[in-house]
Amino acid sequence: MHFMSLGYLNLCILLLYVLCSTTLLKHKPHIFKSIQAQKINIKIKYHLFIFIRKKRIQMNPNGYSYSFQTPEIGNYSSPTASFSSNGSSMSQQDMHHDDLEYRLRELEKVMMETDHGYMESFDVCSSRGVVSRTASRAAAGRTIADIVSRRDFKELLIACAKSVAENDTITANWLMSELRPMVSVSGEPAHRLGAYMLEGLVARLSSSGSSIYNALKCKQPSGNELFLYMCLLYEACPYFKFGYLSANGAIAEATKNESRIHIIDFQIAQGSQWVTLIQALASRPGGPPSLRITGVDDFTSAYARGGEVNIVGQRLTKLAQSCNIPFEFHGVSVSGSEIETKHLGCRPGESLAVNFAFMLHHMPDESVNPQNHRDRLLRLVKSLSPKVVTLVEQESNVNTAPFVHRFQETLNYYTAIFESIDVTLPRNDQQRINVEQHCLARDIVNIIACEGAERVERHEVLGKWRSRFTMAGFTPYPLSSLVNSTIKSLLENYSSKYRLQERDGALFLGWMNRDLVASCAWK
Repeated sequence: MHFMSLGYLNLCILLLYVLCSTTLLKHKPHIFKSIQAQKINIKIKYHLFIFIRKKRIQMNPNGYSYSFQTPEIGNYSSPTASFSSNGSSMSQQDMHHDDLEYRLRELEKVMMETDHGYMESFDVCSSRGVVSRTASRAAAGRTIADIVSRRDFKELLIACAKSVAENDTITANWLMSELRPMVSVSGEPAHRLGAYMLEGLVARLSSSGSSIYNALKCKQPSGNELFLYMCLLYEACPYFKFGYLSANGAIAEATKNESRIHIIDFQIAQGSQWVTLIQALASRPGGPPSLRITGVDDFTSAYARGGEVNIVGQRLTKLAQSCNIPFEFHGVSVSGSEIETKHLGCRPGESLAVNFAFMLHHMPDESVNPQNHRDRLLRLVKSLSPKVVTLVEQESNVNTAPFVHRFQETLNYYTAIFESIDVTLPRNDQQRINVEQHCLARDIVNIIACEGAERVERHEVLGKWRSRFTMAGFTPYPLSSLVNSTIKSLLENYSSKYRLQERDGALFLGWMNRDLVASCAWK
């Protein structure tokens, strides 16, 4: 027989064991009085039920072809069977296939009937919880099998995340095997994103989240290449430009009558945010003010620029000189969690503006560290009596959310991001693949695979930021209408699917019906 392989023999032995144990359980229950024995038998039944449903789906997913593979027990691959439109063609192997499929279906029926029999043959007081778990697990098995048969990618991905959250390695590995052929770094936006989210699930299931995340950091391209990819993302999507322009507008408005301005940028990056502000200050009526920028550095930006933060200072100094603006730059190579007042070099008589652009979500809060550096930093800034404080953050709730909710939120948020990239950069463009892999994938894996202090991507929605700023003693600073009109002009160069909304004193940039970035100001 075609199916009489080692894997099939093992399957027969397992089926025989389950059927024998079920018969003994029904007719000689005293043999199975031990609750532990009941649990073992139920566990075997459940996993076999999952196995049978999976095999039935693989053998006959749509009535035209099948593939019989048993990686858990052995391997057998049958050739694809082709049928005429009326199903008249039937080979000898097809008959074996139908016979096996029939027997699996009958076994599934017997097993489900046995679940009902347990309730009558077990002692109710000692086995009620076990029976309930058996029924729920069997129902879960049917649900998972239905999800697999529907081939809905998003549904499969979420089901896999739930299995990982429940530490159900058998179901998780099964779903991962179903998902792998569906993901592709050069496919549709959802499938490209799915490739990185699946990587995160694999890492989380194997408890190697931090190792995978660190490996991704080690596999970074050269600094020049990473800088190029960051510039491509900056130009392809308006998210960063939106954040920088809105923050600059608030700073310009708050300091329009000041002659000495000091800006503290808590993530200076490449310093590109300040190019437009310096140019705007140069054209101020009555002459430009003196400007001093304190730039706090971070590791990724330092690697991309290929050197210390003073490289940014040199670039901005040249620009300021060309605009005839008195300028100073002070670089601070200290982690945000370690920043103290002495690092910032504030001077009397200066009008202080503080910029938090895409930075605060990296600060550990009370759920990670008792010192709560996120709120500590806000209180420190408030003690400096700034004229204005700008906040720009991703509008996503993944900080303290339970894992499955965090996974779904990440899926929805980054689906919009990947769709927006798809409009600008072709799917078969290697540069687009590089942008997504090196600028986005690492963050996605970190959100999914890591926990505790190792999870550094901890976004919060504006409502939570508003509570934190209020508790630190800040009050909202209204944004100028000029900022709104400037950003609307910016968006004219991009897809019409981007949308700009102003509500509750803040600006929101979104893709279709999903908010992606929020910007606001405080004093």
